[in-house]
Amino acid sequence: MVRLGFIIGFIALLGALLSGLAAYRVHDQELALDRIALARAIDVHASLVQDRSTERELLARVASGLFRAPSVLKPNMLEPLRSAIYAFKTDFVVAGWVARLQPNELVAAQAAIAAAGFPKSQIRDYNDKPIDPASLTQPIDVLMDLEPRSDETKSLPGRSYNQDQVRSAMLARARIEKRSVASDPVPLLRENGPIGVIVAAPVIPEGATEPVGFITFSYELASLMLTNDDLSLFSVALKDPRKEGSELIANDQGVVSTRMTATDGPAPSATRTVSFGGRDWQLGYYAKTNSARRAEQTAIIVAAIGFAITAMVCGLFGYVAYNNLRLSREIQVRIGFERRLTAVIDELNHRVKNILAVIQSIVTRTLRHGSDIDVARELLIGRIHAMSNVVSLLSESQWQGVKLKGLFEARAIPHADRIAVSGPDIAVSARAAQSLSLLFFELASHSDEGLSLVGKHPHITANWTVTGEAPEVFQFRWEEFNTSEATRRPDSDFGLILLDRVAPEALGGTAKRYFTDVSYVYELTAPMDTVVDMTERDRTEKLSQPVKPAR
Repeated sequence: MVRLGFIIGFIALLGALLSGLAAYRVHDQELALDRIALARAIDVHASLVQDRSTERELLARVASGLFRAPSVLKPNMLEPLRSAIYAFKTDFVVAGWVARLQPNELVAAQAAIAAAGFPKSQIRDYNDKPIDPASLTQPIDVLMDLEPRSDETKSLPGRSYNQDQVRSAMLARARIEKRSVASDPVPLLRENGPIGVIVAAPVIPEGATEPVGFITFSYELASLMLTNDDLSLFSVALKDPRKEGSELIANDQGVVSTRMTATDGPAPSATRTVSFGGRDWQLGYYAKTNSARRAEQTAIIVAAIGFAITAMVCGLFGYVAYNNLRLSREIQVRIGFERRLTAVIDELNHRVKNILAVIQSIVTRTLRHGSDIDVARELLIGRIHAMSNVVSLLSESQWQGVKLKGLFEARAIPHADRIAVSGPDIAVSARAAQSLSLLFFELASHSDEGLSLVGKHPHITANWTVTGEAPEVFQFRWEEFNTSEATRRPDSDFGLILLDRVAPEALGGTAKRYFTDVSYVYELTAPMDTVVDMTERDRTEKLSQPVKPAR
């Protein structure tokens, strides 16, 4: 047996080493391949984004070069460029002509906007508040024409960009540097519109040094960043230039939102920088799949296959050892079962002896010399029936205890319909249940069965409480109203012994009984530990548990 175990152990060790080595090699190879594929995909994507950005910046430059600023303001100033703009690229949101107007040109500009068919011709700030020409001392940048014209864009011409921080900063930089400039990310068309960027190219007439206006193109970030490729290996985020530690991301529908990057959060797998509008934009790439986890899963599969083959080989050699171990376990289970069965039989004998001793005491006390045979027979049957009822309840709960309210059922005690029971529905132990069942029967059987002197049956209340913290105290009170010492059946000798001595001693407590002006009262006080008796319950539960095989 020892030699067989040594052979099996050696084969298992060798197979485990080979499987681990193969899994290690596969893990490294898969990880390297995934990293190479991800790096290539990121480089291709960054190159496409750069090409796309360059094309759109070139569109602004070409449009500004083709635009000829008129000597006077006139409507539809983008009309000559429309065919060229749409022939070049059509994915912009809005193309616009922003004129740099002197204060004395505002009246003519309003007339030109009205002649072009726009509904709002008055020159106003970016919040649609009218501008008083007399209050101006410097030129202002006003949107004069745009493309495409729609219900959403027709109301935009006439707005001044000087009051908008993002757009005014873009135009100021384009005017100073005299080249195309991109803005910070900003909502387009409206306050809650899609987030995008605007590129502005200055229009400088021949021989002039200052631009007379700007050609602007706005683009949504999602399309500019190429973020809607569901089959890509990564997701793209743009570092927000407006706020440190913030990123702009787009969901599957192309809606761009802002998120904060936590210092302890996942870092991007790679970063790339693209140039657009005279500034650098940093793209962060987050891998959609965990390359390390994927490599680990592949290595686990390879290792599992190796271990399976090793297990099959070891299983052939371990068949005999397995049979011997199984036989040994069966023998241990059988021995444990026989020991448990012996303990259960001993426990059952103990409980039967206790019940027989109680019944013997009941019979002896009830059928004492000189007692009325009819009354004694009635009491004997009732007491034995009460014992039978509590044994049935204990059997149903596998001797784990009995709910206290169950001892007041009509099958257990007489006149149950006249007893008002109240108190917490606690579960008492088997020993306490036997004593309390006889106690309740004895109290109920001696209550007035006929009419009292005033022509009423006695009203009975039985209530109990659990008070205190540690240790808790069980307090029981039985009270029969509409009765008196003259009308109530006298307690028998057995009943007096049970009420005054047996029940209190069995529960480790004290009892007292007395008559008031209108009732008969019996009170019992005992420690809650004795009423519940967790030691007995734990022992019974242990005996009822199934036998487990030894390991």
